[in-house]
Amino acid sequence: MQRPVRPLVLPRPEAGAEPLSAEGVDLYLTGIVLKPKGLKGELKVQPVTDFPESFLKRRKLYIGKTPEEAVLRNVQSAKLRQGFVWIVFEGVGTREEAEAVAGYRLFVTAEELESLPDDRAYLHELIGLEALDETGAKIGVVSDVLQMPAHDVYEIETGGRKVLVPAVEEFVDEIDLRKGILVLRRFSEFL
Repeated sequence: MQRPVRPLVLPRPEAGAEPLSAEGVDLYLTGIVLKPKGLKGELKVQPVTDFPESFLKRRKLYIGKTPEEAVLRNVQSAKLRQGFVWIVFEGVGTREEAEAVAGYRLFVTAEELESLPDDRAYLHELIGLEALDETGAKIGVVSDVLQMPAHDVYEIETGGRKVLVPAVEEFVDEIDLRKGILVLRRFSEFL
C-alpha cells in the first residue's frame, strides 16, 4: 500500500503581505521541518510523502505547527539531497527565523496532491471506509491507518472496540473507494 501524504507559527510577513490562512481548507502533511542550515534561512525537511520530487515544483506550501495554524508561504528555492529536502521560504531569511520554525509541519491542499494510479490510495481516502466481511456483511468502519515497520495496519472500529488488521493481501480482499468499502477476509480471527 502506498504511503502517501497524511492527513500533521511562522513569524508574520512584512506589513501588507498577510498570508492566506488554512481555515476551512483540508490540508495534508507532506514534510516536517527538522533544522536550519547555514545563516540565510535554509531549512532541512524530512519528506512525508512517496513523492519527494514534488517539492521541486511547488511554489507555495502551508507551514505551521498544526493544519489549523498553518499559513501559506512562497517557496524561494527547493532541492533534494540525501533523502531530504532543503528549502527556503520567503520571509525566513536568517538562521534565527529558521530556528523558530524547526519542528513545524509542511502541508498541501487536496488539489496539490500527486495523482495516483487506480491501485493506490492516499491514507486519508481509506479512513471512513465501511469494512465488510467476504459475505458483504458490515463489520465496522476504518478509523485509522497505522504505519508500522513491516506494513500498514487498518484500525477497524467495530462493536465499540478497535480491531487491528494487517493491510496485506492475505486479509484484504478488495478496496473500492468509489463504493466506499473495504472487504476483509478472515476478520473473525482478529476478534
